[in-house]
Amino acid sequence: MNITETIKTTCPYCGVGCGVDAKIQQGNLIAVSGSTEHPANQGRLCVKGSALHETVSHQGRMLSPSIAGQTVDWNTAYSHIAEKLADIIAQHGPDAVAMYVSGQILTEDYYVANKLMKGFIGTSNIDTNSRLCMSSAVAAHKRAFGSDTVPGCYEDLELADLVIITGSNLAWAHPIVYQRLAKAKAERPDMKIVVIDPRKTASCDIADLHLPLKPGSDGFLFNGLAHYLIAHQKLDRQFIEQHCEGFDALSESVQQQTLAQTAIDCDVPEAALNTLYQWFAEYEHSVTLFSQGINQSSSGVDKGNAIINCHLITGKIGKPGATPFSITGQPNAMGGREVGGLANQLAAHLELKNPESLDKVRRFWDAPNMVHKEGLKAVDMFNAVDSGQIKAIWIIATNPVVSMPDADKIKQALTKCDLVIVSDSSDSTDTLPFADVCLPATTWGEKDGTVTNSDRTISRQRGFIAPPGEAQNDWKIICEVAKRMGFEEAFDFTGSADIFREHAALSGFENPEANGKSERDFDISGLTSLTDLEYQTLEPIQWPVNQTYPQGRKRFFDDGHFYTPTNKANLISITPRLPTYAADCDQLILNTGRIRDQWHTMTRTGKAHRLLEHIATPYVEIHPHTAEKFDIKNNSLVSLKDRNIEYIARTKVTDTQRKDSLFVPMHWSDAFASHARANSLVRPIQDALSGQPEFKHSPVTISPLSPHWQGILLTASDFTPDKTMEWFKTPLANGTLWELIDLNNTPDTDWLSAAFPKVSEWVQLTDSNQRYLSAAGFIDNQLHIVLLSGPELPEYDKSWLGSQVGERFPADQDRLRLLSGFPADPSMQTGKTICSCYQVGEQTIINALKNGDACSVESLGSTLKCGSNCGSCIPELRTLVNDHSCDSVSVETDNAA
Repeated sequence: MNITETIKTTCPYCGVGCGVDAKIQQGNLIAVSGSTEHPANQGRLCVKGSALHETVSHQGRMLSPSIAGQTVDWNTAYSHIAEKLADIIAQHGPDAVAMYVSGQILTEDYYVANKLMKGFIGTSNIDTNSRLCMSSAVAAHKRAFGSDTVPGCYEDLELADLVIITGSNLAWAHPIVYQRLAKAKAERPDMKIVVIDPRKTASCDIADLHLPLKPGSDGFLFNGLAHYLIAHQKLDRQFIEQHCEGFDALSESVQQQTLAQTAIDCDVPEAALNTLYQWFAEYEHSVTLFSQGINQSSSGVDKGNAIINCHLITGKIGKPGATPFSITGQPNAMGGREVGGLANQLAAHLELKNPESLDKVRRFWDAPNMVHKEGLKAVDMFNAVDSGQIKAIWIIATNPVVSMPDADKIKQALTKCDLVIVSDSSDSTDTLPFADVCLPATTWGEKDGTVTNSDRTISRQRGFIAPPGEAQNDWKIICEVAKRMGFEEAFDFTGSADIFREHAALSGFENPEANGKSERDFDISGLTSLTDLEYQTLEPIQWPVNQTYPQGRKRFFDDGHFYTPTNKANLISITPRLPTYAADCDQLILNTGRIRDQWHTMTRTGKAHRLLEHIATPYVEIHPHTAEKFDIKNNSLVSLKDRNIEYIARTKVTDTQRKDSLFVPMHWSDAFASHARANSLVRPIQDALSGQPEFKHSPVTISPLSPHWQGILLTASDFTPDKTMEWFKTPLANGTLWELIDLNNTPDTDWLSAAFPKVSEWVQLTDSNQRYLSAAGFIDNQLHIVLLSGPELPEYDKSWLGSQVGERFPADQDRLRLLSGFPADPSMQTGKTICSCYQVGEQTIINALKNGDACSVESLGSTLKCGSNCGSCIPELRTLVNDHSCDSVSVETDNAA
């Protein structure tokens, strides 16, 4: 009898922190669903979360430790690392050692890593890829509040009368929060939603107003809002007088930022800007949700403070439905902040620059080599690796050769480094080839610990499947190395519960509660005494958790108490400025970001074939006017260049893009494309305060490419493209789809036969000029390979043709049908996948609309199921309904909903 067990855990993707019910049968994960009890998602999962059970295969996993490419046992690996690190420290000092970690690891992993580096090795050179996504928000919080405190919670989005989404394509980057907001909007149509973004994204689907501002001009916009509020006396004078410092200086600093001037500075219509300002002044319950478009900037901290200023001077903070809200990109970016995961942080929200704080942590840890200064932030850290200042770097659960700005320089730096250690679950990241020591780590479903989401909710990630090979938990790997470096007692943890208890105890150490308030915001001392069983069964809870708030706390600052020396919030006067680099006359501004169905560098999502159905290859969004200027057609190949670095992809010509800008997704690595590592084009410009790089504003040139031939190749076997080819690779359920581009040669049957020597039977078509070649190859009547090629990319039905690989084709006529790329019956054509959850294609949806089977998004969900699960495809469904519906009245009714 197969007994199914349900384990409650947390999704490993974005900062929403959704609860997941994992269905386990005989030790295998067979299905996932959203936990209805979890406060973040209330039962919903986005398409990435819904596909988690499709990503846990052992294929592509690192299985054993290795040194210089040779497999070793764990004891040898631990001892080797400990000895090498000790030698480097003895010769060059502790600052010659660095760690680069990740918002993908658990809080317990983060805790021991920081304890080892900052308390025992004696260097603050430990930073995290969270530096790339939310460190500007951290600095803004600390300047304004005296602490890195997120004041509100997700519920505030539902209670607000005005929600401003700025610097975030919430619909794609944080789909479940977006769906909560969309539901609230449907229930209260009078709620106003404003999207501030240079691009018209899917998030605009529910917006009452979209402001397509000039890239990087957000600081001008929010300073302009502060000017408007002050000029029109739309202020909470009592809150300012009792709870804020710096109002007079702020008033002076925004004096010239009039409505008319701001409209010019931001390149938006004055009337639209005025509408936004009037709404913010009018609605007491206002939330400003901000993310990477604000943070990833050379002035990201200032932009964050400009937003916070507007909430402080109107008292729109600490109240239901009223808060500035920084939403994080990664599942445990917040947990990393709690334990001092950044190079300029200390554990438990203590200040690294404060001697008293350093002494507290030193005494609590009994640390022999406590740090006394900040370490190097991510960009500077890899620069120090490149210069030889850092001799050893340990990279944990991240892929900097793809994700860092100026990514090619990261390759160069790692090549020079004396000792590169990489802990990862994957055996094929772009960073692994540069490692001297490779350590197989556990991943989601195997790891056990806690994560903290964007609204401070601590949740358990539980291990429920056995790790493959010799994979170990990150905390275990770090502790074993620490023990061999002579720090046995401090790292003698028996499990993640032990580490969590110590983490909780440190948060309450010399953090007295007086008048219901702790000295520091982060205090989970109420969880210090959890038993192992209580830790295993811990329910999601928002910090702080202490005597005053034993059940957690939804909102901070409802009492007007801040964590500055005066207990008042600081209003920070900023001088807004545009990004460092302005484009030359022949350049455009490149913006990078996420797409709906992929995550980071695709090491996990790339395993789920249906997540590659919606968008399978990298692309460049470009405005029609700009495309015409550069003689670029839709779906044509282009090259983006800067500093001798090249990115090659196809175009999407769309008026949702500004004329001065381009957009490319940041996910593709060398495992999936020949030249599509977007971040290699990003210049390593940082915010001077936070060290966060400016991913949203890189100058590039664009030019069309004219290949001799291009085509698609579906194959069931291994294939290596010629070095002369550009390519995009998409794993399928029964093979691999390659998109091939050759700028110099034409395809021929000799090349094809040489590439697939085991294929014994071929059918093929070509023209007299040999510019077109279509071929299908068979082994024992089974379809093994299909090639469709020509001067332009051939059209074909991907779902149908992909499903034919591995099928038997004994008749020549059936074989020739394959070369058309389409099924004989047009009704079998599905088109581009729109709904990844249920694999519903565009043509299927259009047919249902034209035939009258559906006339609205709701009826499409009833008929085809599309849009009825995670809701991420609803904006695209709505567009199709508007374009193809048989009943315009139904469309209007659906839009009103």
